Amino acid sequence: MMEPRNRVVRVSRFGAPEGLEVVDAPLPTAGRGEVRVRVLASSLNYTEVLIRRHLYPQTMRLRPPFVMGYDVVGKIDQIGDGVRDFQVGDRVADMTVVGSNADYRTLRADDVARVPVGVDAAEAATLILSWMTAYQLLRRAGQVQPGHRVLVHGAAGAVGQALLVLGSMAGLQLWGGAHGRHAALIRELGATPIDYQREDFTRVLPGGFDVVFDGIAEDGYRRSIAALKSGGLLCAYGYSAGVQGQRRMLTMLGWIARLYLWRWLPGGRRAFFYSINANAAATS
Repeated sequence: MMEPRNRVVRVSRFGAPEGLEVVDAPLPTAGRGEVRVRVLASSLNYTEVLIRRHLYPQTMRLRPPFVMGYDVVGKIDQIGDGVRDFQVGDRVADMTVVGSNADYRTLRADDVARVPVGVDAAEAATLILSWMTAYQLLRRAGQVQPGHRVLVHGAAGAVGQALLVLGSMAGLQLWGGAHGRHAALIRELGATPIDYQREDFTRVLPGGFDVVFDGIAEDGYRRSIAALKSGGLLCAYGYSAGVQGQRRMLTMLGWIARLYLWRWLPGGRRAFFYSINANAAATS
């Protein structure tokens, strides 16, 4: 029987998409405490753009070539020694940061979660990074309560949409900042749209917002802080404005560091940066 082929998408050099290549790689073997999966789905996130451009703090030590792929849903086809809770054929999911844009890969059995029968693999993959980030931002970082007035920047993006859907289910009053062409989508997801090109979100709500979720970092998060009410909270989780403005990584890390200096602001306002990857490392 012919050995399965293992194609991978790897970064051959940092920068533009032309630095990505599809190549054949050795077929991995499950070691002790590991399972090998045949990859069914591995989503493409905005974070992959940051990793490819060498602008993601958690992967700054990596050097090409390396395989992309932040999350994975796969079907177990090999089980390593010491694994007792899984069997061949089980579908599982994991947040891997890199390495999952492949036909096959190994995973630590202690890290994976089961994917229920009947759940589409591609739909399950969308939950791993974007929707778990949104859930943790709301529950762990923002600690939102029904009735809280919440502003979501980048509301038409993957995490932004998840924040609106989950926030609506949690009984929040929601505003979503996005391009005007996404207004109908923002309303459909339960929020009041704010056209960031035509409206000043710092003046939309007299008295300010209880919580602002900011993955954009316009003006280094300063305007989001200005939109908070007394006692309000800024939960920053990205810096796409800096990426689009081609700012240096050191500059954007400076923005994040400043949030820690601003952790307690005048009027009882608070601000901090939340990373699902750093949180997973801290709690593992």
